[in-house]
Amino acid sequence: MDSVIWSRLLTTETLAFHIIFATIGVGVPVFISIAEGLGLLKKDPHYLLMARRWTRGFVITVAVGVVTGTCIGVMLSLLWPQFMQLAGNVISLPLFMETFAFFFEAIFLGIYLYTWDRFKKPIYHWLTSIPIIIGSTFSAVFITMVNSFMNTPAGFTIDKPSGKFTSIDPIAAMFNPATPTKVAHVVSSAYLASGFLLASIAAYFILRGRNHEYFKKALKLTMIAGFALSLLTILAGDFSGKFLAKYQPAKLAAMEWHFETKKEAPLIVGGILDKDTHEVKYSFKIPYGLSILGLGSPEGKITGLQDIPKDQWPPLFIHYTFDMKVTIGFYLAAIATLFLLLWWWKRGNEWHPWLMRGILLAGPLSFVAIELGWITAEVGRQPWIIQGIMRVQHAATSSNQVGLIFVLFTILYCLLAVICTTVLYRLFKGKGPEKELIERKWESDVEVVNS
Repeated sequence: MDSVIWSRLLTTETLAFHIIFATIGVGVPVFISIAEGLGLLKKDPHYLLMARRWTRGFVITVAVGVVTGTCIGVMLSLLWPQFMQLAGNVISLPLFMETFAFFFEAIFLGIYLYTWDRFKKPIYHWLTSIPIIIGSTFSAVFITMVNSFMNTPAGFTIDKPSGKFTSIDPIAAMFNPATPTKVAHVVSSAYLASGFLLASIAAYFILRGRNHEYFKKALKLTMIAGFALSLLTILAGDFSGKFLAKYQPAKLAAMEWHFETKKEAPLIVGGILDKDTHEVKYSFKIPYGLSILGLGSPEGKITGLQDIPKDQWPPLFIHYTFDMKVTIGFYLAAIATLFLLLWWWKRGNEWHPWLMRGILLAGPLSFVAIELGWITAEVGRQPWIIQGIMRVQHAATSSNQVGLIFVLFTILYCLLAVICTTVLYRLFKGKGPEKELIERKWESDVEVVNS
């Protein structure tokens, strides 16, 4: 394989691994803050303990995320030197701001960790969680701005003789047309996936017979948030569809196997594509669905792939990744809705084992959706690394050592995965919330279930 393929494989592997920890790093601080806030407001030790325990696990994932995030920074220069040479001056500001946001988060995370029970008024400790949320969220915002620039480049003019960027406006580059929809989708989906991760942990222990009030309260909190966030994420996805119809019609057409430019375009779900005739078999079609998604009207005229040069078509398999991502998104919304309805209905049993299994499954599925969404977004931009300006093969390194680097980084990621899993397991092994409530003398009016 040539250096371009190796560079793409290594970047894919790194981002696929990093995105797990980045998602947790963005979303979990929100739930830590909510839990502690509720604990102080209701004087409820269970919520206070949630904040403590979630913080311990969060710190471990942050440590791994720092390593993988550093790897990404190295790879931008190591694997994609032509891209950085051309666009480095344009995207340097959001890259710097992302680093600043991380340091801001890290400083207050240290303060938050080492000031438990040190304030006379506990609300001051809770207030230190707010900068952590701000830092982690804006870290995601700034790095998403870089990715947005790659989809809708702005903030420069091209000097035709040299092909270089001139008259650089870094603010315009940051707030390019893709920024609003991509930032909204990235942040809401990170919050959503983190909520369902925490919910699946609580559901797991309830399935094992740990019916302690701690787990029930944790599940209720995360499922309420999960319901609201699933609706926000679906709304952000709708805005993204309208953005794609205007700015990246090739990506939208490939996602929906839409070949002929026409009005009243249907939304294709599933199916098998005949690559020669472009006929889609065994699919379910939603009448007018694509026109409504892209332009908000059944009469909307959606550009088809036949009106786009074939060498600019994205790989058509992104139809499947998009369908799977959307299916998981609606599953998360449905499972959260079902739980809340059964909770609201006094005759319902929101703790039914099958429902707990559904919530347990929702945790890993939410991260599968994150990965699928990233694949759809990045592969859907192909063959461009900067939309309409630079192709991927022109941006990659020509070094013949990338294969060796790929092997070394693969070993590193395997070690990080093993270390992270082992540390988290040992951190919580044998010391459930039931025991910890007793040790802290916080357990008083609820039945204690031995772990």
